[in-house]
Formats: sequence, structure tokens, C-alpha cells
Amino acid sequence: MSLSSKGLSRLRDTLTRHVDNGDCPGLVSVVHRRGETHVDVIGDVRRDTIFRISSMTKPITAALAVALVEQGRLRLDDPVDELLPELADRRVLTSIDAQLDDTVPANRAITLRDLLTFRLGWGGIYAPPGTYPVQAAAAELQLGLGDGPPQPGGPPEPDEWMRRFGTLPLLHQPGERWMYHTGSEVLGVLLARATGKSLGEALREHLFEPLGMIDTGFHVPEAQLGRLTVSYSEGKLFDAVDGQWSRPPAFEAGGGGLVATADDYLAFATMLLANGKHGRDRILSRPAVRLMTTDHLTPGQHATDGFWPGFFGEHRGWGFGVQVVTGRDQLWATPGRYGWDGGLGTSWHNDPAEDLTAILLTQHAAFPLHWPLYLDFWNGVYAALDD
Repeated sequence: MSLSSKGLSRLRDTLTRHVDNGDCPGLVSVVHRRGETHVDVIGDVRRDTIFRISSMTKPITAALAVALVEQGRLRLDDPVDELLPELADRRVLTSIDAQLDDTVPANRAITLRDLLTFRLGWGGIYAPPGTYPVQAAAAELQLGLGDGPPQPGGPPEPDEWMRRFGTLPLLHQPGERWMYHTGSEVLGVLLARATGKSLGEALREHLFEPLGMIDTGFHVPEAQLGRLTVSYSEGKLFDAVDGQWSRPPAFEAGGGGLVATADDYLAFATMLLANGKHGRDRILSRPAVRLMTTDHLTPGQHATDGFWPGFFGEHRGWGFGVQVVTGRDQLWATPGRYGWDGGLGTSWHNDPAEDLTAILLTQHAAFPLHWPLYLDFWNGVYAALDD
């Protein structure tokens, strides 16, 4: 066996303890290695429960972009201006605390690669509300630019979203700094315009239908609402079953708007682990997957600007919509490991060197790096490897 039965049993006991202690009401965990899949369902959920996967949306949005590049419909280093004229002729703030009119011209246009690597010049500003003039201006525009949990009922429809975003100056020159989140939101609008469809329709055509991801989307149809779990944050109700994900949003958020089941996400994860193949079907080429899951940041960009201290350090980088491990500093940190987490309580990573993928879905918001349940899950996964 590729997974230790003793290790898997210990992992289940650990996860059960967290549920019993009230860390979350329930969870679904998946460990898949060398064709062997182990699933644990603990607490008040089922294997087919639908979860809000928040930022685990980002790798899926990036995969669609890579698919369109392979089809010749987009190019990585072309300016996005043709499809996103709102981003032409950008101005850049002279400093993060400058007034909105204190700007210089952008050195160059924003490219698709900039969106995929989060180096377009804008991202989440993690400071108290109103700290900077540009932060206050962005909040007034109600764009949902990554400084809080996903709110499908908030942002306007994509064209209006882009119009409003285009009124803001950039925070940094394109390509200069890594800043979280916003690249995926802009990318979602770009992909919709490139395909002539909504982002959800494009994802269904190119990824969800080929992969059999029947429960993944930007809202849950009424007939399936009984399988959508509630969502909690800081011990309080964040979103009810009949809440924001119970109806189609005006803005389909490529950075955090999707819902999915464990088996749906497993289909996406194992496709990447198999270098783009799903059964006999090829979804992405092997070189495309390798490009997507390679660290694209410069050494200086690993010192992140505007995100949590120590997020990258010397052992983490960023590919296209995924974090990439570049050095071992944890039991579960194998160089080449890639994936991403969701702030509403979800996590996924692939480890090609171990032929491993694992997924944790809960309905309790938490920041993974500081959440004991997350840390114990990943330590337990790697402790269960048996070879």
C-alpha cells in the first residue's frame, strides 16, 4: 500500500478530535496517492456536501487561462489592453500613502503573465480601513479587492467592476511586486471577454464538464441547496444555506467565488498531478502544467508586500494561481509541492515527488498557517505515507 493504515487511522483520530473540540462542525478530507484514495467524513457533513472554497478558486481560474493560451486565444506576454481597455495607460502612485493624483506613468502595459503571477501592480491592502487614501477610494467603489472574505452579493457586474477598477491608480509598477488576490479577479473578467461567455460558462466548457465537476460553480442551484453547508467565521454565522451562494452573483469572482465538493476538486487536483490528463482525456499539456506550477517570482519578490509576514520566506514562491514550495522547512514541505488554501476553511496541495494530492474542506473560516487543524491535517497526511 502507498498509504499506511495506521497513519490514516491516526489522521482520522486527529481530525475527529478537532471536530469534537469545536474547531469546526464537520469536515471532509481526501488523501490520494498512486491511485489509492482515502476519504474521511467527520461531523455534520457528507461526502457530497458542497463547500465555499474561496481562494481555492484561484488555481482553477489560472488553469482556464493556461488552456486558452494553449489554444492560441491568449498569449502570456501580450498586453491585456485589447480585451481590458480600462487598464490602458495606467498611472502608478508614487507611494502607497500618496494622494490619488500623486502618480507617474506606468513603465509598461499589464500582461496576462502579470495577472497570473499577481504582479499587475495591485493587490490586497492589509491595513486598518482608511489607512491610505487609495484604500479608502477602493472601499468606496465596492470592488471586493481581497481585504476580506468573498461577498458574492457585493461587487457589480464585470463591465462595471472593470470601469470602477480602471479609475484607480496602480500601487506599483507592473511586474515590480507580488500582491495578493486582485490579479485573479481581473483575470476572470479577461477570460470572460476572451471567450465571449461568462466566466462560469467558460469554466464549465473547458474544465468542469471535461472533468465531471458537476457541483462546482458560482452558486448552488435551488434543487441542490440541501447539500450546501452553512459557513462560520469567528464562531458566528457567516453565510446561511439560503445566503449569498444560493443565487447567481452579478460578478463571478475568479479569485474566490466558487463552491465545490471534495470529489469535484479531487478531479481537478488529480488532473494536474497527472500532468494535465484526466483518464484518457488531456485537459492541459504537460509543459502547461509545469509552467503553471513553477515559481515565477524573483528573489526580491519573495519578500511580499502587503501580505502576512513570513508568508513566503525563503522556501515559498508563486506560480500561476498556486503557491510553490522551493525548500523544505516543514514535514509536509517537499520542494515542488504546489496548491492553495481558502480563507473560509479549505486547503489543497499536490506533491508530484510523492505522487500525492490531499484536500481538506471545512465550513469554518481560518487563516491556514495559524490554524492547528490545518497544520495537524498536513502533518498527518505526510506521516501516513508508507514507503
